[in-house]
Amino acid sequence: MKKHGRFMVGLVGVAAVVTYLIWTGVSETMVYYLTPQELLARVEADPSFRNLGVKVSGMVVPGTYERVPGELLHRFTVRDLADPSITFPVEYRDALPDTFTDEAEVVLEGRLREDGVFEATTLLTKCGSRYEASPEELTG
Repeated sequence: MKKHGRFMVGLVGVAAVVTYLIWTGVSETMVYYLTPQELLARVEADPSFRNLGVKVSGMVVPGTYERVPGELLHRFTVRDLADPSITFPVEYRDALPDTFTDEAEVVLEGRLREDGVFEATTLLTKCGSRYEASPEELTG
């Protein structure tokens, strides 16, 4: 009986360590997915929210894209999909995806800085028209 007791204590200890590792791993990699309107509202309500990494989806405002000469720095403005009056500037320091255009729908991952600029570390473009089935394919 004594051997079974030690085994159970060891099993509970291993389970506790595994649970702790899973919990800390998930909480460290968790990222909020927000619209620009939600992001700006959260930052206004709690300025410390700027320190959290977030994903934001929006639309690139036409005519706002510029590349800084001599650097791998891209600047553009993103607007909310539901409320086009809500915008914020974005800086991205990496190569742009091939599907990035002046009116692309984008998903950005990064942080909103104190100066109101969203510093993106990851940029993904949504380009549904390239990958959606054409009407002929759907009916045929």
